[in-house]
Amino acid sequence: MIVTKNDQSFRMFTQHDHAKVSGEIAKHWPSELFLSEQLREEVELAITQHDRAWIPLDDQPTWNEEKHEPHSFMNYPLEPKLEHYQKGVDEVRSESKYAGLLCSHHYLSFFDHSAENPIIQQYISREMKKNNQIKKELGEQFNERAFDFHFHLLQFCDDLSLYFCLNEPGIDKENETKMFKHGFRQQFQGMKEKMVAYWEEPNRILLNNGPFKETFSLEVPYKEISKAEIDQNGLKQAYELAETKVREAKIESD
Repeated sequence: MIVTKNDQSFRMFTQHDHAKVSGEIAKHWPSELFLSEQLREEVELAITQHDRAWIPLDDQPTWNEEKHEPHSFMNYPLEPKLEHYQKGVDEVRSESKYAGLLCSHHYLSFFDHSAENPIIQQYISREMKKNNQIKKELGEQFNERAFDFHFHLLQFCDDLSLYFCLNEPGIDKENETKMFKHGFRQQFQGMKEKMVAYWEEPNRILLNNGPFKETFSLEVPYKEISKAEIDQNGLKQAYELAETKVREAKIESD
């Protein structure tokens, strides 16, 4: 779950809804900047489905007693999260080995591979073993340079979608979440400058140095739940009863 808050309420976006926004962004990436175009369908599948692991978890949101707020993707308990990461990636693998490889690589990037936590080490070892087997099966179809591009594209689309969800529409740059305040981390061949997003208006995001040739629209559903409602009925019931709203914005590059 992606969770933002103010004094009165929490806004909650499911991870899978956010991932579908990522997939929509990927569809607008220019063909001339896309390596191994023949794999585009599988790459877009990976980007759209990269967070399907969260579907059952977000269906039953849980409360973080320590922080007095719903658990988000940033603080969800480790063991059930890793269990669902594995299941979600396996579901993607069943549709496309290459897409599953990308999703697995994405989740593996979250962890310090020298971490001593045995749960993390077991997860990393299991995923790397599966991934190495898939690379062998793909043989010459697997190209390291193209895969690196596809992975960074997944990361970028994920990050731009997170920017869309985490920030209040129309927010001033100085008040944005610090995660993307200074631009996006990814660099792509043919693009010399760092990409930086701005909420120019409540329904328009400008991407400085962005690659997109045409303006396109994004929308994501979310629920806004008052803290008073949670105190009265508990998170689960408050979430189930909350009205679904939709956030919308147009994306344009300059």
